[in-house]
Amino acid sequence: MIAVELRSTFDNLRYRWEHTDDWTAAELAIARHAEAVRIHPFVDGNGRSTRLLADLVLLTVSPDDEPAVVFDWDLDRSFYIPALRRFDQTRNPAELAELVALQLVDSD
Repeated sequence: MIAVELRSTFDNLRYRWEHTDDWTAAELAIARHAEAVRIHPFVDGNGRSTRLLADLVLLTVSPDDEPAVVFDWDLDRSFYIPALRRFDQTRNPAELAELVALQLVDSD
C-alpha cells in the first residue's frame, strides 16, 4: 500500500500545483516532504530521503530567474515535530515552509 499511497498523494499535490496558484515553490516542496514523512515508506532512512525529496522538488519548481535554494534542515526539532503534526491535521504547508529556512546553493 505504500507505493499506492505515495503515488496518490504525490499526484494530488502535483494536480494542486498545476491548477492553483496559492502555494509557493517552498510550500509545495515542504508538503511533499511532510506527506512522505507521514507515509514513512522505508524501514530506515526516511528523514534523509524525505529531506532530499523536498530539496529536489524545490529546485525543480522554483522559477529559473531566481537563485537556486534548498532547505536548511538544521532546525530545532522541538518546533519541527509539532509543525509536522499540525500539517497532518490541516494539510496546510505554510507553517512548515516558514519554519524551515532556505539557503542558497553553493555554486563552488
